[in-house]
Amino acid sequence: MRTGLLLLTLVVPLACGGEPHPAARNPQPPAQASPDTGAAAKPPAHPPLPGMPPPLDSLNVYRGAGADMLDSLARAALPRVYVPLGGAASVTVIDPKTYTVLRTFQTATLPQHVVPSYDRRTLWVANDIGNSLTPIDPFTGKEGKSIAVMDPYNLYFTPDGQYAIVVAERIQRLDFRDPHTMALHDSVPVTCPGVDHMDFTADGRTAVATCEFSGKLLKLDVATHRIERYTELNPGKPSMPQDIRLAPDGSVFFVADMKADGVWVVDPDSLRVLGFIPTGTGAHGIYPSRDGKLFYVSNRGWHVLKAGPHGPGSVSVLDPRTRSVVATWKIPGGGSPDMGNVSVDGKELWLSGRYDHEVYVFDTATGQLIHRITVGRDPHGMTVWPQPGRYSLGHTGNMR
Repeated sequence: MRTGLLLLTLVVPLACGGEPHPAARNPQPPAQASPDTGAAAKPPAHPPLPGMPPPLDSLNVYRGAGADMLDSLARAALPRVYVPLGGAASVTVIDPKTYTVLRTFQTATLPQHVVPSYDRRTLWVANDIGNSLTPIDPFTGKEGKSIAVMDPYNLYFTPDGQYAIVVAERIQRLDFRDPHTMALHDSVPVTCPGVDHMDFTADGRTAVATCEFSGKLLKLDVATHRIERYTELNPGKPSMPQDIRLAPDGSVFFVADMKADGVWVVDPDSLRVLGFIPTGTGAHGIYPSRDGKLFYVSNRGWHVLKAGPHGPGSVSVLDPRTRSVVATWKIPGGGSPDMGNVSVDGKELWLSGRYDHEVYVFDTATGQLIHRITVGRDPHGMTVWPQPGRYSLGHTGNMR
């Protein structure tokens, strides 16, 4: 967002061993869910997008991004956490082993997200108002010369690796670009204000994006670059859709809604709403556990774009199969958990504290906040690097 923005007794994350998740001792009651809760995955309607790596598991699109599944390329990267500071026009670099700030470097105006490239050889800082992308070499941790790109609020990559998709929120466009040079190929106008987050179906042929300022979703044909339809999530009621994430079995999308305070369950073909799961105030980000059996939903604690510190932020642990919240993690003294990712081994969840000028590190086995790291103004779409996975679909590390 622009600022200026199992049941846990059944399973635990792969990296946490075989004991029941401690947070499950006081689980919340099941939330609303669609009638087909727990149903088997639907067979793919279409063959995979040509050129896309074949899925490893039809029941878990995140199978290739399991705990410690780093190939030789990922292992060569420096372990670092990169935190874009929108209010300071800079990126702060943190050592994830010592939890200390190593340095901060300047960028253009309003860096929003740090995005791993499809081939994982570059990390791109999306300088929104600065109209540029700044590359970071993940093997040295050093930034390079910025490339002029219009309005890069967010950045994604098609599942075949053929294009980068620059999400130009301010000018309402999806710009298809060369994934290496960022040269423009074509632009797709968007009629819903606030387009910002995106995810792809298991076959790679469809992308669904959220439009936060209009409460809508759009469906994009990845091969033809055509928008097929729009839909309103919560007609007649406040809605501000944020992050979107495909269910492990590919059957539905989960969409965080900052004004509805929860997560919508949406059919990927029709965009029909199948259910709603209350999570917490200002539901914003969605991150899968390393085994894909849990989603961590960051609840920012506010419904507005600019807010104060020490809000009622939290993290909800969601079981995507039963479509219920099974645990809630609180922040002592309040906070504003926003965006980030899970550590390589799956034992930690890292999130930016958007309105509190800090970074949070949660223990995924206990739900306890184990570190608060002070950074500069408006930390936003931070990434933990390296990440397991064969390729990156963009954002802060949507790996498959």
